[in-house]
Amino acid sequence: MKINATEIRVGMILEYKNDLWEVLKTNHVKPGKGGAFAQVEMKSLIKNTKLNERFRSSETVEKASLEEVKYNFMYSDENDFFFMNPNSFEQINLSKEILGYKGKLLTENLEVTINFHNENPLSISLPNQLTCKVETTDVALKGQTVSSSYKPAMLKNGLNIQVPPFIESGDTVIIDTRTLEYVKKI
Repeated sequence: MKINATEIRVGMILEYKNDLWEVLKTNHVKPGKGGAFAQVEMKSLIKNTKLNERFRSSETVEKASLEEVKYNFMYSDENDFFFMNPNSFEQINLSKEILGYKGKLLTENLEVTINFHNENPLSISLPNQLTCKVETTDVALKGQTVSSSYKPAMLKNGLNIQVPPFIESGDTVIIDTRTLEYVKKI
């Protein structure tokens, strides 16, 4: 399916230069002189390489036709993550390289969407927001509240994020899974 370059979003899978690319970052630029363009950083799902490409706003790009199937996360071992289709009870395993940092956000029975291209699993989509527990964080310094300052925190799953000064160790927070940013405290 062809889409306009201005419609490219993070997480999309594009068919470009005889390869499948996952969009990592996108920046739409409207310079004072010349036409608008989209600066897109992509990662190859097949060769595992990165590419920075500039698309004019008038260009079209081929969006990969993917089959999206809901699965529940079951468990993981040293190399793979295991999922089960709740309707057919079919099980599938994905390597840790395919999931990357998203593997750390998986919890038992979490419903995820696995994207298939020609019956091959390509990528995984998590819910937009997940609840995580803060394991450790620095103590907030007095006088830092003048500006909107953030401090580093490590979550129970091992990910490091930035949180506001009032968050303490042991607090439960909601994070955005697409950007790994703090959303709110529960």
